[in-house]
Amino acid sequence: MTGIGGGVELGAQAARSRALAVLRVRSRALAVALLPAAVAVILLAGGSTGHLVGGGWDAARWAVSVLALLVLAATAAVALVVARARPAVTPTVAVAEESAPDLYRMVRDLADRLDVPAPSAIALTPDCDSWLEDRTHPAHGPPPARDHDDLSDPVGPARRRSAAAPVLVIGSPFLWWMRVGELRAVLAPVVAGTGPAAHPDIAAARRFIRGLDAAVAATSTDGRGPLARAARGGIGGVSRLLLRGCRVHAAEMERGVAAAAAERAQAVDYGLRIVAQEQVGLAYAGWDRLLTRVALPAWRMGRWPSRLDVGVVAALTELSRRDRLAEGFASRLGERPACDLLEEPGLMDEAVSLLAARLFHGGPAETGPDWAPVGWEEYPEEVVDRAWRTDAARLHRVLDTLGVRRAAEGAAPGTDGPTLSRVLDHLTTTPAEAPVPARDPAADADPDATPDPDATPGTAHHAAPGTGTATPDDQATSDPHAATASDPSDPQAATTPGPQPLTTSDDQPADAPAAPGSADHSDDGNGNEDDDDDLAGTTPRGAALAAGLSAQLAREEARTQALASGTAPPPPGTTTGPAATGTALWDDRALPLLPLQPPRTGREILTAHITAMVCCAAMDTAGATPGLDWLDGPTLLVDGARRADLALHVRSLVETGDPAPLRAWLSDLGVRPEKPVRLV
Repeated sequence: MTGIGGGVELGAQAARSRALAVLRVRSRALAVALLPAAVAVILLAGGSTGHLVGGGWDAARWAVSVLALLVLAATAAVALVVARARPAVTPTVAVAEESAPDLYRMVRDLADRLDVPAPSAIALTPDCDSWLEDRTHPAHGPPPARDHDDLSDPVGPARRRSAAAPVLVIGSPFLWWMRVGELRAVLAPVVAGTGPAAHPDIAAARRFIRGLDAAVAATSTDGRGPLARAARGGIGGVSRLLLRGCRVHAAEMERGVAAAAAERAQAVDYGLRIVAQEQVGLAYAGWDRLLTRVALPAWRMGRWPSRLDVGVVAALTELSRRDRLAEGFASRLGERPACDLLEEPGLMDEAVSLLAARLFHGGPAETGPDWAPVGWEEYPEEVVDRAWRTDAARLHRVLDTLGVRRAAEGAAPGTDGPTLSRVLDHLTTTPAEAPVPARDPAADADPDATPDPDATPGTAHHAAPGTGTATPDDQATSDPHAATASDPSDPQAATTPGPQPLTTSDDQPADAPAAPGSADHSDDGNGNEDDDDDLAGTTPRGAALAAGLSAQLAREEARTQALASGTAPPPPGTTTGPAATGTALWDDRALPLLPLQPPRTGREILTAHITAMVCCAAMDTAGATPGLDWLDGPTLLVDGARRADLALHVRSLVETGDPAPLRAWLSDLGVRPEKPVRLV
């Protein structure tokens, strides 16, 4: 215990020394701001005593006094903005003590064992992480009720605000996947952080840093006029300068706080915490797959799964069944889960699931006809079947736009409906045709190079979608949320980066191309060089079809956002969303805060739509059914078994124009591609 106590003391001392360094930066900034006023006082005092007299001294007194007043006014403005700016807060679901008395009791017992203050409240977040968050700023909640003691002691509310413990934010997947003992072991180092957070110097330094950060965010929006913009720019510049001066000290302070908390937590469930850390990584993997493969297709269809945390348990159980390395994890399910610490885990799971949909997809806060909850038992029919048929309908609308015949010459009567044969025949490459050649970097670098006449499919890639527009009926039946890689058997279309902690989103590079269905994508069907590079190696017809699908998705998304905002669709090339409206960081209008999926390429969109059409034909002519795989999302079931070999054959058709592998696969299943399918 002596070694642990020494480590805690060293970490706390390091954190306090860095906190003092942060406060010294604040003091120096204040001293610099008061320096002109001090000089003005000296000059005025010298003039009044007869020591500093003369025309030159009088001019200096006037100049320095005016400068001091301007600097003091600017300092007051900066201080006011820093004090009143609302620090960013992670969106969470509050857990009242009445709804989770056992959870509060466990956390308080843990704080007593660690000899630290207990957190003031508990909240859940749809993320695989846990942390402490200071929410003592007046803007984070309703003002405290004033009583007679407050009137007699005016510093009472300020004292209580500075002494309030931070809020404990717990990742909801931990509650459903971990056992009670594992959750207590994982939360031990987090709860131990309330001890250093209660130190006055560390608390003051943190408030100063959060105020500066909030001031930078508040001044980043455009003002209403030139004067307002200049004022915002000046205040923001001063705040950024102070933040740069505190950056190293603040990072080292937090590192010292974490070290002190970790050392203190070693005295509580240290052996169990080593085992529990394995569950943290496993829960993150399951949560990642559940959001990107299962929840995202539902969100795009206007449905939000209402039991995401239950789904992550099912996904991890399935992973335990498939992976021999995870066999031992399934045996834990017989122990008491941490969600039993909640009085009504179902209601809490539903609230967290809706919050996850809003954060990662941008859905509305209230349910409605176009945004309704869906249970896991209804998922195959409500999401998978609708998504496939919506994608298939969009595919045939684009084929109509490109002028593709619905039935071949000499075809039997009744086969002029939406058939799979129409898609296969259109994408089949004849010997006279060739795949689109890959872009030549040397030709791109040489502006005088003569363009290759064989690369004309790139022209079709840009121009073909503009040959027609969707009819009003098409616009009414199109579902903008259906632009999803519906079949999980395509590993490329389903692979997406997992959700990151809710305070950052650095996965997507700054120069990433716009999503085909995003609001900032032009609806004129024009692609960019990245789209051309992605479609290099595909057939000319495939490239034109992919461009048409991308343009159609862009138009549907623009119409959806226009209907949601009550405005007319933006003209081509305009930018909509948070960047245009100048909303705050956590404003509801800025949702989604953390999009799960980067922009899909034209090849991925084309592959997903062809896969959807194949699945529709298999369901309507061969008795296949839509299904849900907990790790891969929507899947095609044939005689109750999952068929995961479809992606390879679809990819062969897209890249080479050879339908033979796919036709052989269809023949083995008894699928009749010449039969019309049912669309939405």
